[in-house]
Amino acid sequence: MSTDMWDAPLDDQPAASLVLADPDAEKILAAAIMARTDLVDELAMQGFDPADFTIDRYRWIWYAVEEIRANLQPGAIRWEAIDRQLQAWRADGRMPTVPADKNELAQLYIDAAPSTAPWAAQRITKMAVAARLNAHGHASITRARSAAFDPDADIAEAQAELDGVVRQAADDSYIQVGDVLEAVFERAVTPPTTDDRVPTGFMDLDALLTGGWAGGQMVVVGARPAMGKTTFGLGLARAAAVKHGITTLFESLEMGRDELGTSIVSAESRVALHHIKQGIATDDDLQRFAKRGRAIKEAPLYISDNAHLTMPVLRARVRHLVRTAGLRLVIVDYLQLMQAPKAENRQVAVSELSRQLKLLAKEFGITVIVLAQLNRGPEQRTDKKPMVSDLRESGSIEQDADIVILLHREDAYEVESPRAGEADFIVGKHRGGPTATITAAFQGHYARFVDMAQT
Repeated sequence: MSTDMWDAPLDDQPAASLVLADPDAEKILAAAIMARTDLVDELAMQGFDPADFTIDRYRWIWYAVEEIRANLQPGAIRWEAIDRQLQAWRADGRMPTVPADKNELAQLYIDAAPSTAPWAAQRITKMAVAARLNAHGHASITRARSAAFDPDADIAEAQAELDGVVRQAADDSYIQVGDVLEAVFERAVTPPTTDDRVPTGFMDLDALLTGGWAGGQMVVVGARPAMGKTTFGLGLARAAAVKHGITTLFESLEMGRDELGTSIVSAESRVALHHIKQGIATDDDLQRFAKRGRAIKEAPLYISDNAHLTMPVLRARVRHLVRTAGLRLVIVDYLQLMQAPKAENRQVAVSELSRQLKLLAKEFGITVIVLAQLNRGPEQRTDKKPMVSDLRESGSIEQDADIVILLHREDAYEVESPRAGEADFIVGKHRGGPTATITAAFQGHYARFVDMAQT
């Protein structure tokens, strides 16, 4: 009877005794910090993590130096003081391992060579990274050989775990305020360009946002159903990718790629949406197709219609496109449909999604625009206008967002409204800038919003 490939034993299992470590480097570093306590801060700022020690008694020497140095003069700490601290921790149960004995502490103190500390710390960190990479590799093998292997989910999770193999160095990028003055003065006389801003496609909105979206921002666009969230999102994508050649990713969890493509072509070519859907395009329509077809085809606009989008999958896709295509704008349609991480309740889960999307924008220096559905609050008001507090399920969405824009159309509630065909972009939050309500025209038959001047 043949063995199922999923049940085949691993022929490359790591030996239980395999430890990627350098005991000599750990000993050198433990001795060095006893002789120069300021090394603790200096090495931490360079990214050293005491958790990377593999020998427990040396790691606890580091912790003891951290603990008692605040009460001592800068410089060396006598080994007796270290011993007293370690024994106290051992006695109260805080220290689970056996500490270094007095003889070893004394010898470390005698042998200390602080000048070798940077080398030792780098060596320990390097070995720790190698150990984590080794563990990640074997975990990936186990995952791949599991009968429950899911290519989409497991590869994305493995990629996310791989990001944790190398810990980020501590942030030492602080500077004195005077050092930023030159950059401020230069910015004051240099209008932003598409090199540092992504145009929205709306003149008044660009003016309010000082040229458009900025890298690192998370923007939330909220609306009730049927207000045109997807149409607005696609309009932002078209303005960036088709008009300005800025690489954009549109993640649709609700509409399929064919439907999205139809809306994009209709909006760009000004061909009635129902003409395309019903297959009754006229000669004039075809001429309009021809005029805009090449621009649409060559636009760096990427579309995904994965209805089960998770943060690990999105993060992997963003990383790939940033590296290979210079991605600058991501639009997610829409937040509440994303697969949320496990949490005690839906509100906590959505809060975590919101936070991760903000971190995604900051990490890659891109703009992340998240479409979101509002609760029924607007429908309970006389004027039906939405408010930032109407964002469904989590107040953290508002907190995490740099900009919140609410869509409102009076004719969605009253067909005979005197403002039929108009739409309001209510900028309800603008971190570091003014808020306002911007009026645009809604051309539903072309699946687009446009500046009032274009009508």
